[in-house]
Amino acid sequence: MSFSIDQQRLGRTFELLASIDSPSRYEAEVAKFVASELEGLGWTVVEDSSMTSTGSQCGNLVAKARDDGGSTLFFNAHLDTVEPGRGVEVVFENGVFRSKGNTILGGDDKAAVAIMLEVARVLKERGAASLPVEFLFTVCEEIGLLGAKALDTSLLDSRAGYALDSTDPDTIINQAPEAIRFKVTVKGKAAHAGLHPEEGVNAVIVAAKALARLELGRLDEDTTANIGVISGGEATNIVPESVVIEGEARSHNVERLREVQDSILGTFHRVVMEERERALKQGPLPSVETEVRDDYPAMSIPPSHALVVTALDAGKALRRELRVERTGGGSDANILNGKGLECVIMGIGMRDVHTVNEYIALEDMVKTAKLMMEIIERW
Repeated sequence: MSFSIDQQRLGRTFELLASIDSPSRYEAEVAKFVASELEGLGWTVVEDSSMTSTGSQCGNLVAKARDDGGSTLFFNAHLDTVEPGRGVEVVFENGVFRSKGNTILGGDDKAAVAIMLEVARVLKERGAASLPVEFLFTVCEEIGLLGAKALDTSLLDSRAGYALDSTDPDTIINQAPEAIRFKVTVKGKAAHAGLHPEEGVNAVIVAAKALARLELGRLDEDTTANIGVISGGEATNIVPESVVIEGEARSHNVERLREVQDSILGTFHRVVMEERERALKQGPLPSVETEVRDDYPAMSIPPSHALVVTALDAGKALRRELRVERTGGGSDANILNGKGLECVIMGIGMRDVHTVNEYIALEDMVKTAKLMMEIIERW
């Protein structure tokens, strides 16, 4: 059955969405807009209770084109944006959306939200609004995938779907790594840096010795590690008593991830033990505390899975050759897969995300909307 995406309507919807402030935990207004639009098309929209754990103004939204429990396919986007994302002014020139340059644009992920709303409208216009499709809009994705982590999956009828949250609209992502976050606190002893420095134990120096031994960056084709935050000390004339190091590691190979985790934390412990041996003759002992938490699980959907095959077939029908690739990033798709909801990621065309140079071409948004429609027809 033929269909037509209304490009101007899609563009207007995106501009309107982008103009609504929705940094993480402040998604209520954009959620209200999305719910109103879908309910006006005859969809049933339910808000979950995730706000109690995310701290957001609202919960995740689950929207169903039919309410008889017959949905078999979902599409996902997140409602929040990173900062600076307040007071966004959209500029549209030569078919491309940008901000005025002092904020992000919000294409990540409001372009996906606009695309999904346009598809819902086209389904309604075709008299096919009762197709077995449902939409999942999450909150607090940008600050740790919190909305997806708090999602009650029983609200969804379907157990397979697509997350619209990547760049290239001709790419389907079927693999993403597992990730951990860690925090290391090295403790020494404060002392006056000018009068009695020998009475102190400089936590920064101890931490620096450990940091110098770490392997960071891209460790192999599957694995990365990074130290992202270092904080400590109180004043230049005080020997720093403590320093906190925060970082992460990711890998498509879970065993390798645990090896990297043990190596990083073990390095801090070994250095502290070495410093303790020296300190037995010189004064107070340094110590170290470590914390590790799982950030998100790996996702790996085989190329033979119906989600991948259907997307590739839909692409061919549109005379497009889609690629199946893996990513080094994490998204709601990782969490959804971990909760038993099989999910791959679709690109929507957003570029330079999380910067004030972010942009997206309307043509790419249209391409994604058409691909969604083709997928729905084939599912």
